Amino acid sequence: MNNLVARPASSDDADRIAQIYNEGIEDRVGTFETRPRSVADIRAWFDGLHPIIVVEDGGDIVAFASTSTYRTRECYAGIAEFSVYVARHARGRGAGTVAMSALIVAAREAGIWKLVSRIFIENTASRTLMKSMGFREVGIYEKHAKLDGQWRDVVIVERLIPENLR
Repeated sequence: MNNLVARPASSDDADRIAQIYNEGIEDRVGTFETRPRSVADIRAWFDGLHPIIVVEDGGDIVAFASTSTYRTRECYAGIAEFSVYVARHARGRGAGTVAMSALIVAAREAGIWKLVSRIFIENTASRTLMKSMGFREVGIYEKHAKLDGQWRDVVIVERLIPENLR
């Protein structure tokens, strides 16, 4: 994991992104989603407005970070939801940091002024990563949704991109 390189994702990366996302769904540590995603589902993310980044290690995609619409109202056009996922075999080795660093730059270039997400309270790895990337925890949604029949709380995180707040 010493050769980590971030780059903008393309729809050609959808298969590997789906594999990594589906590992996250199976592991039940980072998303409320329970239905595995197909390559077609992932290709639909590429809307030309919301940056998606992949991280490669020796040519193998080991992580991705993506943005999506926060709300459909026009006043929220510069706010994006984000997610970051790392392949099981690559976790804890810096790929998430590389992905988020590149995503923040890509979001800045896309005119996004704020990134927001929600993290399971017990997901200390993600919470630690977000703090290290300049995100702040702004609150907790209690009993935000059920996963496998159990209510789960999430921490809300946000990061302003000051250059786009002019």
